[in-house]
Amino acid sequence: MAGDVVEVEGAVKAVLKGTLFRVELVNGHTVLAHISGKMRKNFIRLNIGDKVKMEMSPYDLTKGRITYRIPPPSPDGTQAAPVPV
Repeated sequence: MAGDVVEVEGAVKAVLKGTLFRVELVNGHTVLAHISGKMRKNFIRLNIGDKVKMEMSPYDLTKGRITYRIPPPSPDGTQAAPVPV
């Protein structure tokens, strides 16, 4: 059961209180998500419009956990390298 997760990508549409976020998935659905413990520990901030990867349980597809913030593309059009923590 612990390994039963669905990984999806989406964009942050709203920042709510208590480190909750409203995320719109690539398929158009909107879910409520919170940040993972490692993101909280490393003070990774999320803003409206950020692209994120998140995990969802196959049993409740209305909630999820944000596990990664996808870095924005650099001005020359290439994907920016992730900053090591």
